[in-house]
This record gives sequence, C-alpha cells and structure tokens, in this order.
Amino acid sequence: MNALVSPLAEPALSGHVPVMLAEVLAYLQPAAGNAILDCTFGGGGYTRAILASADCAVWGIDRDPDAIARGQSLTESLIRAEGRQRLHMLHGSFGTMQALAEAAEAPAFDGIVMDLGVSSFQLDEAERGFSFRQDGPLDMRMEKNGPSAADLVNTSSEQELADILHYYGEERHARRVARAIVADRVQTPFTTTLQLAGLVRRVVPQDRSGLDSATRTFQGLRIAVNDELGEIERGLQQALDLLAPGGRLVVVSFHSLEDRLVKRAMAHATGKDNSFSRHDPRAAMSRGTEADLVALTTKAIRPGPAECTANPRARSARLRAIARRPLATPFPSKGQTS
Repeated sequence: MNALVSPLAEPALSGHVPVMLAEVLAYLQPAAGNAILDCTFGGGGYTRAILASADCAVWGIDRDPDAIARGQSLTESLIRAEGRQRLHMLHGSFGTMQALAEAAEAPAFDGIVMDLGVSSFQLDEAERGFSFRQDGPLDMRMEKNGPSAADLVNTSSEQELADILHYYGEERHARRVARAIVADRVQTPFTTTLQLAGLVRRVVPQDRSGLDSATRTFQGLRIAVNDELGEIERGLQQALDLLAPGGRLVVVSFHSLEDRLVKRAMAHATGKDNSFSRHDPRAAMSRGTEADLVALTTKAIRPGPAECTANPRARSARLRAIARRPLATPFPSKGQTS
C-alpha cells in the first residue's frame, strides 16, 4: 500500500481526537490478517489508526447515521486507493453487535474496541443538542429517533426527573434541579440546551473543581435518552462472546457509572468477582482456576498528563482490557510481557 495516496495518511478530521490511542493500540495489538471490531466508530479515529498499523480488516459499528456516512466515505476512499475492502460499516447500536456481525457474515474477532464516550462530532454540532456550551435544540438522541431530552424534561414527573439526574448524572442537587424544571416548564417548555443549562446554573452551586454546574444534568439526561448503561451491559457480554481465541477486548470509559459496569463485567468473565454465595460450594467450584478469559489490566489505565493537557476531554478516561486464551498455547502470565 502506498502511504502517499492512502486516505489513512490524511490528517485527523477536525475536532476529532481519539482518546488514549497509543494505549488502545498497545493492548489491542492489531496484526496482519486480523479481524477487528470498532464498536463505536464515531469520527473513525481508532479505525484509521488500526488500519494504518496492520494489514487487517475492521468492522465499524455506530448508531449515528452521520457516523455511518463518514465511515462509508472512508470505505470508498480505501477501495479506490487499495483496490480492496478493509472497512465494513454496520449501522446499529453496539448492544446488538452479535446480530449485526452475523448479518454481515463477519468472522470471530481478533480484537474489539469500545469507546464509551460521546463523539466529538456530537458534542461540537450544536444542532444535536448534546452540549451545554452551545445553543441548540434539546435533543441528545444518538440515533435521531425516539423520545428526545426535551420530551423527558417536559413530560416526566418531578420524581422521575430527580431519579434520572441522581442515578445517571450523579447530581447531588437532583431534587432541586427537578423541582425548578417542573416549576419553570409550566410557563415555558424547555426546547433549547442553553435554556436548560441556564436554569441548572441558577440553582446548582458552582463546583469547586471548576466543573460546569450543568455537566451532571446533561450527562444524566443523555444516558437516559439513549439507554447508555443498558447498551453497555448488553454490548460487553456480546463483545466477550464474539472474541476469537487469543482475541482482545479494550474498553475506554469516561465516568464512574460506565467504568463500574466494565470492571464488574471483566471481573465476572475472569472469575475474579465475589458475586457467588460462600454457602454454595458448586458456584465456587464453577469459577475454576483457568478462566477462558484473562484480564490484561489489573486496574484502570489513565491517560498521561501530556494528553490531558492537549485534549481536556481525555481527563476522565479509563481503559480496561481483557483477552480470551488462545487455543493449545498457554496465555502469558502476568509476570510476562504479552
């Protein structure tokens, strides 16, 4: 392949900076002939780097039709440059990745990557309604269908709103915000992002860390609108099932709710959790000593100071990785390099 004419050599798309890219590639270890699944294509940052690092093929999933359009454009550019197809786009949510992969007749995957953060494109496009820093419709729907954030804000009860903001946004002042929303919407329904952000900033004290007061409210609504935690739970189990022998799953999360689900799923998969009862010897024995999957990270990996300075969105990122044992050959022990 001639790097001078390859679309993979083009500069990163404006506004899109893949988080912890070097660490993702180090744990994923793409190799020639591999089949890799990028569960959250977004701006294609991980996919481009994977395809450039090895002569492999990538299947990219995204529920956002705009992301699929970007991926299709890259697919066509690669075909023109290389004379073959190495990128295959799958439109849907990663919570249905098994069905999507089966429909596309994709092989078992040697590597799977999941970036659980909101795409930079979604944050930067005011019309998508994800950002509290730009005015736009109060939308937040990744798939552009179904109930929007405005629908939730204007029709949910005060208790329902408080629960969303408390459990999904981890907002300490959830009841205060919910009460203010319900009072204000009587006169003027909420339709824009800055309208809601202004209310939240009015009733929630400024955080000492400098975090915008609207951050947790917008996080909670976004998670609820897109059923993000349910998607993560479904996606993690399916990703583990789709791994080929020796295959690796790398997950980058961006807040404690996501990371907790990833940590729990990987601990369960490797037999390291404590969810069984000590009074049930059969459950304890079923854990065994040689789990089919083994953790590649003993704790979450965090981005370095230089990346956090260059890309503030990386500051909250956490990376965890797990692998399926190869057939016939022992998996390297934790004292060995892999």
